[in-house]
This record gives sequence, structure tokens and C-alpha cells, in this order.
Amino acid sequence: MSLGKICACAVLSMAVAAPAMASSQIVINGSTTVLPVMQKAGEAFMAAHPDIHLSISGGGSGNGIKALIEGQCAVAMSSRAIQDKESKAAAAKGVKPVATAIAFDAIVPVVHPDNKIKSLTSAQLRDIYAGKIKNWKDLGGKDGKIVVISRDTSSGTFECWHELVMKKTRVMPGALMQASNGAVIQAIAKNPNAIGYVGLGYLNKSVHGLTVDGKEPTAANAISKVWPISRELYIYTNGQPQGDVKKLVDYLLDPAKGQKNVAEIGYIPMPTK
Repeated sequence: MSLGKICACAVLSMAVAAPAMASSQIVINGSTTVLPVMQKAGEAFMAAHPDIHLSISGGGSGNGIKALIEGQCAVAMSSRAIQDKESKAAAAKGVKPVATAIAFDAIVPVVHPDNKIKSLTSAQLRDIYAGKIKNWKDLGGKDGKIVVISRDTSSGTFECWHELVMKKTRVMPGALMQASNGAVIQAIAKNPNAIGYVGLGYLNKSVHGLTVDGKEPTAANAISKVWPISRELYIYTNGQPQGDVKKLVDYLLDPAKGQKNVAEIGYIPMPTK
């Protein structure tokens, strides 16, 4: 099943079915980019650990980190590093967020398959999202107003785009904000004049991924940072993982288990040491 089908809802929320024998539960919340990794790995993890139930929901990196700070989840999924204001809020609550990188990802700008534009520069992307370039004909495409699709501000994907592409320049007020990668894919697929951005694992035939600055969004380019919009994907725990949470983290980092799941859904496994 494609990621687009798995993550078609605007805000993803899923509780993986628990085995009847489950005696403990790990609540996991956050990034819709990390969500498919956790869903895929979670099914296999629970099959191996029938006494542990994983309750998994999306909603964005910011919401996941907030839930961890508020004690509403044991694991926060995030497609960005924790922010200073979040670290301060955590300290005020006596929470000590510890990050574990579980995958690499490339954020890929996407357009409708009928759009003849196949490559843009970082500067062109920034000008499109700032509202300075407004028509595809100004980029060598057909005459048509560019419809700018963005992730919402609670998204770690938005934060990375804001930092790596926008260089802290404000995204134009008229951008259509979406709550998930899947929602971005759906919006682009329905509009030949739209442009958006999603995690590498979400690419499918309903959209076309662009090259940026002449570079392809490959696994090697993401890990080496040759691809200009690459990042690590994280989970956060309160302190070093312990007990059942440590079992989950160990599974996610195992090259033959969780890291295999990462590759199976189109993301990039962590380099082996």
C-alpha cells in the first residue's frame, strides 16, 4: 500500500490494533513524516512483543513534543530537532527530552505530473514561497498562477523548509497550509498549477518530484547533505529510554528489523557504524 493511501487524512491518527495479551501500553504521538515508520515498525514490534501495545497518532512534530512535555505520551515523533522554547518548557516541567535519530529523509518539492517544470534552484523555490514569483511562465512553464501549498506551522517539515529553503523568510500569507504529507500530495494531484513539498517516502505517481540546484533527492545525497533539503528523523523520550520503551528503540535501530522497515517504506536507514 502506498504512503499516500496510508496517510490520506489531513491529520493522521491511528492506534495500531493491540494483541489480546497486551499488558502494557506505549503512547506515541507527533510527526506525520515519522508516522509511517512507526506504523510499519510498530506492527512487527508488537508481533514480537505481544505483551506491549503501541498507541500511535500523528498531528505534527510540535504537538508530539508538547505531548511529551505534558506527560501525554512516552515517545514523541519529530522531523526536526527540539526548539529552545520547547527545551525550556520541558525543563520547567522536569522533563528531559532525549533525541534518537531513527532515519534520514529528503524533503522534496513536488508539482503536478502535467507541469513541464522538472528542476528549480533553491533561490527560485524561496521566491515562489515568498510570493515573489507568481506565474509558471516566469520559470519557463505554461501561463498559470502558481498555487503554493505548504505544511502548517506545527509541522517539523515546515520548520525544516523554513530554515533550509526560506532562510527564515516568511512564507507568503496566501499559501494553502496542509496538516500532513498526505494532504499535500492530494492537493498537488488535483491542481496542475500547484507546488508543494513532502518527505521522500511520500513520492508517488500522482505527483512529480523536482531536482533542486541540479541535485537528485537520493539516499546518498540526503546522508551526505548534497541534497540541500535533508534532515534526520527523530523520536524523543523523557530521559534515556528504559523498559518497554528501550525495547522499542532497540528494535527501531536494529539494521535487520526497524531499519529494514525504514527502507521498506521509502525512507533512508541510518548509516551503519
